[in-house]
Amino acid sequence: MVSMPRASTPLPVLVFDGDCAICSTLARFVERRVRRAAGDFTVAPWQELDLAALGLSEEQCIEALQWVARNGQVSSAQNAVARTLWTGHVWWRPFAAVIWTPGINQLAAVIYRWVADNRHRLPGGTPACSMPPAQRDAAHG
Repeated sequence: MVSMPRASTPLPVLVFDGDCAICSTLARFVERRVRRAAGDFTVAPWQELDLAALGLSEEQCIEALQWVARNGQVSSAQNAVARTLWTGHVWWRPFAAVIWTPGINQLAAVIYRWVADNRHRLPGGTPACSMPPAQRDAAHG
Protein backbone atom coordinates (compact mmCIF):
# COMPACT_ATOMS: atom_id res chain seq x y z
CA MET A 1 0.00 0.00 0.00
CA VAL A 2 1.25 3.45 -0.94
CA SER A 3 1.02 5.81 2.03
CA MET A 4 0.81 9.51 1.29
CA PRO A 5 0.24 11.85 4.23
CA ARG A 6 -2.56 14.30 3.49
CA ALA A 7 -1.05 17.41 5.07
CA SER A 8 2.19 17.11 3.13
CA THR A 9 1.34 15.21 -0.03
CA PRO A 10 4.66 15.26 -1.92
CA LEU A 11 2.93 15.21 -5.31
CA PRO A 12 -0.60 15.62 -6.51
CA VAL A 13 -2.16 12.21 -7.08
CA LEU A 14 -4.65 11.01 -9.68
CA VAL A 15 -6.64 8.16 -8.13
CA PHE A 16 -8.40 5.70 -10.45
CA ASP A 17 -10.13 2.32 -10.24
CA GLY A 18 -7.45 -0.31 -10.78
CA ASP A 19 -10.07 -3.04 -11.32
CA CYS A 20 -11.49 -1.26 -14.36
CA ALA A 21 -9.76 -2.04 -17.66
CA ILE A 22 -10.82 1.27 -19.24
CA CYS A 23 -9.67 3.26 -16.20
CA SER A 24 -6.34 1.43 -16.19
CA THR A 25 -5.84 2.01 -19.92
CA LEU A 26 -6.61 5.72 -19.55
CA ALA A 27 -4.29 5.95 -16.53
CA ARG A 28 -1.44 4.53 -18.64
CA PHE A 29 -2.27 7.09 -21.35
CA VAL A 30 -2.08 9.87 -18.76
CA GLU A 31 1.30 8.58 -17.58
CA ARG A 32 2.71 8.38 -21.13
CA ARG A 33 1.04 11.27 -22.96
CA VAL A 34 -0.43 13.79 -20.53
CA ARG A 35 2.07 13.90 -17.67
CA ARG A 36 5.32 15.68 -18.56
CA ALA A 37 7.44 13.72 -16.07
CA ALA A 38 6.89 11.26 -13.23
CA GLY A 39 7.65 14.07 -10.78
CA ASP A 40 4.62 16.10 -11.87
CA PHE A 41 2.00 13.92 -10.20
CA THR A 42 1.37 10.34 -9.18
CA VAL A 43 -1.11 8.10 -10.98
CA ALA A 44 -2.30 5.23 -8.79
CA PRO A 45 -5.22 2.85 -8.34
CA TRP A 46 -7.21 3.51 -5.18
CA GLN A 47 -6.80 -0.14 -4.21
CA GLU A 48 -3.08 0.51 -3.55
CA LEU A 49 -3.39 3.78 -1.64
CA ASP A 50 -3.95 4.79 1.95
CA LEU A 51 -7.24 6.55 1.20
CA ALA A 52 -7.68 7.96 4.69
CA ALA A 53 -4.31 9.71 4.44
CA LEU A 54 -5.52 11.31 1.19
CA GLY A 55 -8.84 12.35 2.70
CA LEU A 56 -10.75 9.97 0.42
CA SER A 57 -13.21 7.18 1.00
CA GLU A 58 -13.57 3.96 -0.95
CA GLU A 59 -17.04 5.12 -1.99
CA GLN A 60 -15.67 8.33 -3.53
CA CYS A 61 -13.09 6.34 -5.48
CA ILE A 62 -15.67 3.85 -6.73
CA GLU A 63 -17.95 6.70 -7.77
CA ALA A 64 -15.43 8.73 -9.78
CA LEU A 65 -11.86 9.57 -10.66
CA GLN A 66 -10.21 11.63 -7.88
CA TRP A 67 -7.47 14.27 -7.96
CA VAL A 68 -5.78 15.18 -4.68
CA ALA A 69 -3.69 18.35 -4.87
CA ARG A 70 -0.55 18.98 -2.82
CA ASN A 71 -2.64 20.97 -0.33
CA GLY A 72 -5.14 18.11 0.06
CA GLN A 73 -7.90 19.71 -2.04
CA VAL A 74 -9.91 17.00 -3.79
CA SER A 75 -11.46 17.27 -7.25
CA SER A 76 -13.69 14.52 -8.63
CA ALA A 77 -15.00 13.25 -11.96
CA GLN A 78 -14.73 15.79 -14.82
CA ASN A 79 -12.93 18.26 -12.52
CA ALA A 80 -10.30 15.60 -11.74
CA VAL A 81 -9.85 15.16 -15.50
CA ALA A 82 -9.42 18.93 -15.90
CA ARG A 83 -6.88 19.12 -13.03
CA THR A 84 -4.92 16.28 -14.62
CA LEU A 85 -4.89 17.98 -18.01
CA TRP A 86 -3.94 21.34 -16.47
CA THR A 87 -1.00 19.80 -14.60
CA GLY A 88 0.27 17.87 -17.63
CA HIS A 89 1.93 19.10 -20.80
CA VAL A 90 1.04 22.70 -21.62
CA TRP A 91 -0.83 21.69 -24.78
CA TRP A 92 -3.45 19.90 -22.63
CA ARG A 93 -4.32 23.11 -20.76
CA PRO A 94 -6.83 24.43 -23.32
CA PHE A 95 -8.83 21.21 -22.87
CA ALA A 96 -8.81 21.71 -19.10
CA ALA A 97 -9.98 25.31 -19.54
CA VAL A 98 -12.85 24.15 -21.74
CA ILE A 99 -13.93 21.55 -19.15
CA TRP A 100 -13.99 24.26 -16.45
CA THR A 101 -16.11 26.64 -18.57
CA PRO A 102 -19.57 27.16 -17.02
CA GLY A 103 -22.15 25.21 -18.98
CA ILE A 104 -19.48 23.00 -20.51
CA ASN A 105 -18.57 21.78 -17.01
CA GLN A 106 -22.17 20.70 -16.39
CA LEU A 107 -22.27 18.94 -19.77
CA ALA A 108 -18.91 17.29 -19.00
CA ALA A 109 -20.39 16.06 -15.70
CA VAL A 110 -23.29 14.40 -17.53
CA ILE A 111 -20.93 12.81 -20.07
CA TYR A 112 -18.54 11.69 -17.31
CA ARG A 113 -21.41 10.10 -15.35
CA TRP A 114 -22.71 8.29 -18.45
CA VAL A 115 -19.26 6.89 -19.28
CA ALA A 116 -18.67 5.87 -15.64
CA ASP A 117 -22.06 4.18 -15.42
CA ASN A 118 -21.56 2.33 -18.70
CA ARG A 119 -17.82 1.62 -18.65
CA HIS A 120 -18.41 -2.14 -18.48
CA ARG A 121 -20.26 -1.88 -21.84
CA LEU A 122 -17.62 0.20 -23.62
CA PRO A 123 -14.78 -1.27 -25.73
CA GLY A 124 -12.14 -2.62 -23.37
CA GLY A 125 -14.56 -2.69 -20.45
CA THR A 126 -14.90 -5.80 -18.36
CA PRO A 127 -17.70 -7.13 -16.15
CA ALA A 128 -15.56 -6.18 -13.12
CA CYS A 129 -16.07 -2.52 -14.05
CA SER A 130 -19.73 -2.77 -13.07
CA MET A 131 -19.30 -4.82 -9.89
CA PRO A 132 -19.14 -3.42 -6.37
CA PRO A 133 -15.74 -4.14 -4.72
CA ALA A 134 -17.08 -6.97 -2.55
CA GLN A 135 -18.28 -8.81 -5.66
CA ARG A 136 -14.99 -8.08 -7.46
CA ASP A 137 -13.06 -9.62 -4.57
CA ALA A 138 -15.26 -12.73 -4.65
CA ALA A 139 -14.85 -13.05 -8.43
CA HIS A 140 -11.02 -12.79 -8.13
CA GLY A 141 -10.77 -15.00 -5.08
